[in-house]
Amino acid sequence: MRVEFTSIPLIGELRVPAGPGPHPALVFTGPFTGVKEQVTGLYAERLTERGYVTLAFDHRNFGESGGEPRRHEDPQGKLADLRAAVSYLRTRPEADPERVGAVGICLGGGYALRFAAFDPRVKAFVGIAGAYNSPYAMREGMGAGYQGALAAFGDVLEREDQGGPVEYQPAVGEGGAMPGEEPFDYYGTERGTAEHWRNEVTRASVLELITMDNLIGADFLSPKPGLLVHGVVDAFCAPEGAHAVHARLDEPKRLVWLDAKRHIDLYDTEPYLTQAVDATAEFLSAWLAPRASAAGSPG
Repeated sequence: MRVEFTSIPLIGELRVPAGPGPHPALVFTGPFTGVKEQVTGLYAERLTERGYVTLAFDHRNFGESGGEPRRHEDPQGKLADLRAAVSYLRTRPEADPERVGAVGICLGGGYALRFAAFDPRVKAFVGIAGAYNSPYAMREGMGAGYQGALAAFGDVLEREDQGGPVEYQPAVGEGGAMPGEEPFDYYGTERGTAEHWRNEVTRASVLELITMDNLIGADFLSPKPGLLVHGVVDAFCAPEGAHAVHARLDEPKRLVWLDAKRHIDLYDTEPYLTQAVDATAEFLSAWLAPRASAAGSPG
């Protein structure tokens, strides 16, 4: 069912499993520029079948949700959105307020990690094909180019701060914020078609990507359980990032490798989608424990 929460407003899709509740609940956050009808909605649908109340929603500035400037990546805003989403879930009679987890896919993996680490109401974290951004890692990877990349945004920010128009670039395709063939193969084709997705993003969003620190969540998640699911080859969210998070997490933790060779394989491609859902459901069953009455799940 379509739901609306907060004054922004945020628009989401609430899915409720069969059988009497209250059920454990999951909140989702997903890829850069993504909307709820794409990756998060697909994972939410699959995990509802496993006995979870799920909430996939459009973050502020994207999709059907409010917020300005449109299609701008707002890291602190996204964390606030996740907080509001959990607050909303805990008001729903179908959801058990003491059994709430956070699931993030791609860029959302880092957001879910940081959010789960610092919100005491969240009891478990799952990151799937996650991007665990850190300015330290960005600087190491970009070398001397890091300072040059920062400097390139100076004029953009100054013009916008002085009342100039917000500057945009394509999300994928020529000049895209997500360059290369692979992102286009999802977002630029019917595969990723969604009514409320637009192929544009603010130029300043890229600055947010290279300066945000979501990896810090790995140092603070304990004693909550954390699951990482990742492809063995991933040109966009490097497997080294999953290794780094896993190394910094304390128990209980699990790292599951899937034999996927493209990042977007874990968006919607079989058998990887089902394998990721299976790993998530199996891991969470030990911590959020769907009741036996919910879609045949273990209690």
